[in-house]
Amino acid sequence: MFDLLIKEGNIVDGTGNSRYKSDIGILGDKIVFIGNSDDKESKETINAKGLIVSPGFIDTHTHHDGVLLNDPQHASSLRQGVTTEILGQDGLSYAPLSSENYKIQRRYLGGILGTPPDNLDMSTIESFRSHYHKKVSINTAYPVSHGALRMETVGFYDKPLTGKNLDYAKNLLEDGLNQGSVGLATGMSYHPNAWSNTEELIEFCKVVQKYDGVYITHLRDVNTERGFGGGGVPEALEIGRKSGVKVHFSHTRTSAENAGKVSEVLELIDKAKSEGVECTLELYPYPTGSSFLLSSLPSWAHEGGPDDILIRLNDLDSRKKIIESLKNNTKRQMESVLLSYLPNNPELEGMTVAELSEIRNISMGDLICDLLIEQDLQVGFWQVPPQSISTWRQISKDAMDFISREDYMIGSDSIHIGSVPHPRAYGTFPRFIGRLRRQFKVISLEKMIQRVSNNPANTFNLSKRGLIKKGNFADIVIFDEDKMIDTATYDDPKQYPLGIPYVVVNGIVAVDKEVCTGRFAGYAVP
Repeated sequence: MFDLLIKEGNIVDGTGNSRYKSDIGILGDKIVFIGNSDDKESKETINAKGLIVSPGFIDTHTHHDGVLLNDPQHASSLRQGVTTEILGQDGLSYAPLSSENYKIQRRYLGGILGTPPDNLDMSTIESFRSHYHKKVSINTAYPVSHGALRMETVGFYDKPLTGKNLDYAKNLLEDGLNQGSVGLATGMSYHPNAWSNTEELIEFCKVVQKYDGVYITHLRDVNTERGFGGGGVPEALEIGRKSGVKVHFSHTRTSAENAGKVSEVLELIDKAKSEGVECTLELYPYPTGSSFLLSSLPSWAHEGGPDDILIRLNDLDSRKKIIESLKNNTKRQMESVLLSYLPNNPELEGMTVAELSEIRNISMGDLICDLLIEQDLQVGFWQVPPQSISTWRQISKDAMDFISREDYMIGSDSIHIGSVPHPRAYGTFPRFIGRLRRQFKVISLEKMIQRVSNNPANTFNLSKRGLIKKGNFADIVIFDEDKMIDTATYDDPKQYPLGIPYVVVNGIVAVDKEVCTGRFAGYAVP
């Protein structure tokens, strides 16, 4: 007898091959049967006639490390069909950190990760993973946080990581890889990560390569003189060449500035791939992103961590220098960003920086400084989408051209805090798989499912996941390929998608007829 039987579904198995009609029998957390089940019995049955049955979707880039600890149901992702998330992205996470450093990092990252309990053990990757294993609704995987490695060795300071400190950090990394980490993640726009240089990252990645892990990078645009070739793509590729590590590029896409230039975005990466550098990439299907306001400050202003940052924001001379830096930073234009998370003043969420600065009758630079002080640094924002429908449509077409490549997958880059989160927190996967797939018709459903299941499972070495296959874990999504669609918008983002009635995580029905069941079956994987 099966624990769960899925009947008469159209199986898209994750390989990219054509669909077929069959039944799936599940016992415990595994798929044990695929075929005609007319003579079989089951404790629970789902009738999937007329629906697609596919592997659960794997979100390769989220910022839910803190969110999941506060909201283990995690309906915003689960109802999209996401059964596994890769945490620790951009090197902005909590492990491995001492108790003191965890409290510092928890506060520093509050504007992007939220504020989980302050008494959790984050000293090892093993302890970090234990907070999620069978305690949340989805599976989680974790690359070691580059930021945490730096904090545990040289603190929250702009210091080179060399000699005994580097050796110690490499040992921490190796311990993490032995405890189930899938690689190393960094974000070279963020601190303390941005205080590193290329040589440091090559040394780390030599360790990662030994374990067949992956180096995940948000490209450098801060302290560019410290990066090979001025940072960005050249630096990431040099790290791959010198260490032999697999390089995974975070949210590589077009924007309003380079819409329609897909081949130009990928030119250097494709050349490196032809020379033997192993590269994969991910993106989300929206024209703008989101982040935390603290990241807009100049590099020197971050030294020492939260308390020292606040001292500088309150000091007239330092504040003047910060405001001048904000004015001169052409890469991070803050005028049009919308404030999405203000925990001490939620009534202001949904206003733009320009709008609020006018109301308060102060400069936008002064407003940014004031908000960071008022909210104890915990401010989230997202960029307002382009007014041009033509530009937006081109960016969406570009996204489909990217995902049609075999080296791409989907990472929502979701930040799910505040009353007006970016709509990608609720809509990324159905937008890609439903709305945009039907609109642009550049990739089959079978290939699309491969990109969001087997592709990331292979990239991140997630054992026995990403395929509908006997012996694999039963992470399964059941959806209507014609009706699946996102409903979350920029002005009304907390809206669940339609057309995804069932989600199964490790053999447990986590979504039943578009309702979360409250069963927390997620594993810390691989």
